Amino acid sequence: MLLSQGMTFVGLMLITVLAAAPATAAIHESESGSFTAETVLTGMRQPVAMVFLPDGRGLIAERRTAKIQLVDLNRGSAVTVGGGPDAVSGSETAAADPRRPSTLTIEDAGIHDIVLHPRYAETGWIYISYSTGTLERSTTAIDRYRLQGAELVGGERIFTANAFSEDRYHYGGRMAFANDFLFVTIGDRHHEDRAQDLLNHAGKVLRLNDDGSVPADNPFAGREDASPEIWSYGHRNPQGLVVHPDTGELWLNEHGPLGGDELNLVRMGANYGWPVVSWGWKYSGGPMGQGITTKADIEPPVWIWTPAIAPSGLIVYTGSEFPAWRGNFFSGAMAARHLNRLRLRDGKVLVEERLMTGVAGRVRLVAQSPDGAIYIANDAGDLFRLRRVKKPAPVAGSR
Repeated sequence: MLLSQGMTFVGLMLITVLAAAPATAAIHESESGSFTAETVLTGMRQPVAMVFLPDGRGLIAERRTAKIQLVDLNRGSAVTVGGGPDAVSGSETAAADPRRPSTLTIEDAGIHDIVLHPRYAETGWIYISYSTGTLERSTTAIDRYRLQGAELVGGERIFTANAFSEDRYHYGGRMAFANDFLFVTIGDRHHEDRAQDLLNHAGKVLRLNDDGSVPADNPFAGREDASPEIWSYGHRNPQGLVVHPDTGELWLNEHGPLGGDELNLVRMGANYGWPVVSWGWKYSGGPMGQGITTKADIEPPVWIWTPAIAPSGLIVYTGSEFPAWRGNFFSGAMAARHLNRLRLRDGKVLVEERLMTGVAGRVRLVAQSPDGAIYIANDAGDLFRLRRVKKPAPVAGSR
């Protein structure tokens, strides 16, 4: 325990290259007991987000390939879903252009998140955020689709962020629904000063209606000096977003620069300080912004990870599989290579625990299934299912 502040389907279905994993489940320890991590699937390309369909199957978004996998979680098998967005993806061949190498690696581009409409059984809408545009100029966009067999159909663009950049970094793109309101994070696009500029979407959390229109009661709606979609600002690159199931509060985790990763409670109209205020340092050395960590009218983080863990994915656990973990926050940790657990009380972190350190890999995806299991996936393409090791019931008459 640590306590620190700090097959595409287009006419024909093709066989997927993903592999069902051997039926093995390693046992790991936590402060509240043992749990197993069963390898469900291997061979994905940087899985970033996962949702669960009413029939028990999962949809997993791969950032690098900009593909969606339809996964049978019992069999450990998957098919690549057809349709979906035409994203600026993780690599692209450009041999015909002598000014470029034959293969371009695009650091942060691709699919960023996938969520279901809160009334999915009624609407059938699946929302996907991704990088759109060209290699030279791109931004974050949201499309919505319906799933028909193993194909996404009826796609429509509902939102394009005013956050175009020549850099392919810091898209954000994490989404969460609160009733019919859709929240989405937009990173600072590697241009830090844009996070304080209210006339663009970079470095912001946005609040949209489920069709992409602007809610009339957004904090900056009706102002000529601000974009009406903005809910909060002064963010660097939020990579996890969740609506707390008990309180309805909006929470996110976000990357700092060199150190200073943050867990934030997101309040309407609030400024989170980037890049004026930061707990991290410039990569080139020296303090960020004004070299201060607090300032009047700037919301302080609830928790700071220093050294940085590079948080990604975020859930508040609500299931029955791990009773001791109900209400805890779980975040992936890419740089620190573990699953990060935070236990809070009255808005303050009491305990930080780092699970599967050294064996989890660069955890980017964290999800909870309807039956209470926790799923995590790493950049190597491994999907793990976590379950509690239950103690055997006492034998009658024993003591």
